[in-house]
Amino acid sequence: MKKNQISYYFVVMASVIIVLAGIKSASEIIVPFLLSLFLAIILLPTYNFFNKKGLPDTFSLTIVISGFILIMLLVVKLISSSITDFNANIDNYSDKLSLYYSSLVVMASKIGIELSVDEFSNIIHSKQIMSFITKIMQSMGSMFTNGFVVLLTVIFMLLESRHFKAKVELLSNKSEALSHLNKISSQIKEYMVLKALISILTGAIIWIALSIMGTDYAFLWAVVAFLFNFIPNIGSIIAAIPAVLLTLVQFGAMNALIISSIYVSVNIIIGSVIEPKVMGKGLGLSTLVVFLSLIFWGWLLGLVGMLLSIPLIIMVKIMLNDNSNTRWISILLGTGEPVKAK
Repeated sequence: MKKNQISYYFVVMASVIIVLAGIKSASEIIVPFLLSLFLAIILLPTYNFFNKKGLPDTFSLTIVISGFILIMLLVVKLISSSITDFNANIDNYSDKLSLYYSSLVVMASKIGIELSVDEFSNIIHSKQIMSFITKIMQSMGSMFTNGFVVLLTVIFMLLESRHFKAKVELLSNKSEALSHLNKISSQIKEYMVLKALISILTGAIIWIALSIMGTDYAFLWAVVAFLFNFIPNIGSIIAAIPAVLLTLVQFGAMNALIISSIYVSVNIIIGSVIEPKVMGKGLGLSTLVVFLSLIFWGWLLGLVGMLLSIPLIIMVKIMLNDNSNTRWISILLGTGEPVKAK
């Protein structure tokens, strides 16, 4: 019996590796699909709202998609002009950042630490740091390279949502299948919608703060803060880097410290106070699992995998929990606390 169990687990592990290899090789197809799926989940409540008001499906869909396209076009226009201008001034920003390196070398020498400017530059390359900001935005833009395909898929998913539940009910053992799918969809929909609203609030606060300070491309960094708020643990830190560095270059260390404190305050208040109260602790994922899933899905699917790491690991956890043979893995992914029925 033990030998059969060992063989079983080896077969399962081999199957998982093969599936993951297939996903990675087919990431060009899977990434647009996942992006479409989660965009559809975010837009679904608005679509359902218009349907409940008695509007026809086509009219409801037209309103939702038109509003989404207008918002995206406005955001893309503002971001693209900011990126172009930022790239044109990147040498100027990196030169100014190098001056701060020189001043840090002088300060270090005053406390007995000898460090030449060249040695310090070898450790921290100002041009590379500023280029890193551009790479972030380029990788974000690459998510929407198949924009038409993504948009078309979102449209079909929204239309299909009205009939999907009816299809599931026709399946054999329908109550179990419907319960399983409802559990996955309800948790992911709740997470994605609430996380999107919280991320919009985060981006709005950052935009206002940077605009008051006068930091260049405030809207661009607000969009970065919005998107990277979906990335757990390290997303907020990465989002703060370009805005803080640019404020340092423009206005000096004191203003950069103020912007840093604003980012920290926003993350503490929203991330540690507001978000847990709004979203609750229903995800049931340990902090370590959240961080490791960020690394894993980022490796497997790139930036989109990092942005969607939490919804993806929620799906995996629910599916593992519904199978008696894999429930122990779901328990290991959890917080160790008993799950309370809602």
